[in-house]
Amino acid sequence: MIIRQADIFATAVGPDQYPAAGKPEIALAGRSNVGKSSLINAFLNRKNLARTSSTPGKTQTLNFYEINQEWFFVDLPGYGYAKTSKEDRARWGRFIERYLTDRKEIAGIIQLVDLRHPPMSSDQTMMEWLLHYNFPLLVVGNKADKLSRGQWPKQIKQIRQGLSLPAGVPVIAFSSINGQGKEELTAWLEERLGAASAAKTEPMQSCD
Repeated sequence: MIIRQADIFATAVGPDQYPAAGKPEIALAGRSNVGKSSLINAFLNRKNLARTSSTPGKTQTLNFYEINQEWFFVDLPGYGYAKTSKEDRARWGRFIERYLTDRKEIAGIIQLVDLRHPPMSSDQTMMEWLLHYNFPLLVVGNKADKLSRGQWPKQIKQIRQGLSLPAGVPVIAFSSINGQGKEELTAWLEERLGAASAAKTEPMQSCD
């Protein structure tokens, strides 16, 4: 996949602010400060397209990044940050749920977790919800550069068990620092975007 263009296209808190329908979307979900913005920047080879912050819970909108004028990364607000007010968490939860349940353009969802630690209860809750709605999923164990390569298999097994993942849901080790996992991420994205494109162009079944 060659990235020719990548821009922030829209920030939204409701359907009236979403981009016009038609292009497939890959949503990124994860705890606050797990590194969704860093993953976007690393994958797109852009330093500051997605703004990173040392303050968890700062992202409060759905951020749509248009790629090659063909598809979107959609960065969802981080969940699980205890210092966020209950009112804000409830509000974010409502518009995240509305996006995930109503948006027909979703071609797949990437859930980021920290490779160094077992999944937390908020990670488990999110995965249960995503599995219930049968989204095509990829789990990214981020911050792989903080561990030795020999530790990755044990940590990936821990993630699979902690999230009760079906065998068909892949888990990859990823690092925005050294590029680990970028090839696997690219392959999954190409598969999902290709499937979305094929579904869009399938001929209508004859009723004769």
